[in-house]
Amino acid sequence: MYNNLMAIYFFYGDEDFLIDSEIESMKSKLNKDFLSMSYKTFDNPEYADLISVLRTPPMMFGDSLYIINADKYFSSQKNYFEDSELADIEDALDNNPESLNIVFVVKFPRDEGKKPDSRKKLYKILSKYNVQDFPVYKTYKTAEIADWIRRRAKKKDLILKQEALDLLIELIGNDLRQFDTELDKLKLIAHPEKTITKNMVENVAVSNQDLFNITELIMKNKKDEALLEFKKLTDKKHPLEILSAVQTMLRKWIIIKTKSLAFTPSEISKIVGMHEFVVKQTIQKLKNLTASDLVKLKQNLFDAECKIKSGECLDINSEVEFALIR
Repeated sequence: MYNNLMAIYFFYGDEDFLIDSEIESMKSKLNKDFLSMSYKTFDNPEYADLISVLRTPPMMFGDSLYIINADKYFSSQKNYFEDSELADIEDALDNNPESLNIVFVVKFPRDEGKKPDSRKKLYKILSKYNVQDFPVYKTYKTAEIADWIRRRAKKKDLILKQEALDLLIELIGNDLRQFDTELDKLKLIAHPEKTITKNMVENVAVSNQDLFNITELIMKNKKDEALLEFKKLTDKKHPLEILSAVQTMLRKWIIIKTKSLAFTPSEISKIVGMHEFVVKQTIQKLKNLTASDLVKLKQNLFDAECKIKSGECLDINSEVEFALIR
């Protein structure tokens, strides 16, 4: 629970969708007529720029919201700022006007369980204010995931039947951003009705098995079949969504593959945020695949994503297909 007397916030965690959602909720309360001036983001500003932001006088037209992406402040072994600079930062925060809301944000790689170093002096300063950890939901904690989906669906004026909810979790796992995207699609399909059925989920959701099928076919050099599977998925999802989902899955596979000889499935499950049983299954599925091939495929997909987002490619589908088979 936030302390309403404070206008300083420190959000961190590996569930970036929850962080983004919280920031969007705060942003929605600002005066929309002055949003271009009252809402600003800053990426790891150096001391002089950071102090300038923190000492910004309050606006005349209502609250302001400044987001400070601060991952670099916590990524180095040493303190990012000098002691004298930290003293100035602390003083500026202590005297921050309530109408100026400042949010320090640190996002960590998904499922790696990292947290900001509590020994750092900046952490000790920020911990005096409104601090919230946004961790990824553990895959095996299906009750918590189900509760979040129900609440998210309610905000979208949707009701999920239990079998539809169970299938969504089975297909997606713990990716809240993907759940949110699928709920938006399901709302369009259900309109004007509000109830989501299992059949609707089957028609729009892409499962982890679908993604595994594509990757496994590529690794078996059955690239024609892999492309057919990819084209089937494009009827349900944009190629960039498929790219993102496959890359997320590949990252977990690479971790599992590289650590399976030195770590137990139980230890690996804590690292990747997957149930131990699922980890054991994945180890068996990856038995005939090499870590280097997985890394190469992930890099190909990452390069394709960069080209698409930068506007370098003319045909998105062709770019993804080429990344899958080269």
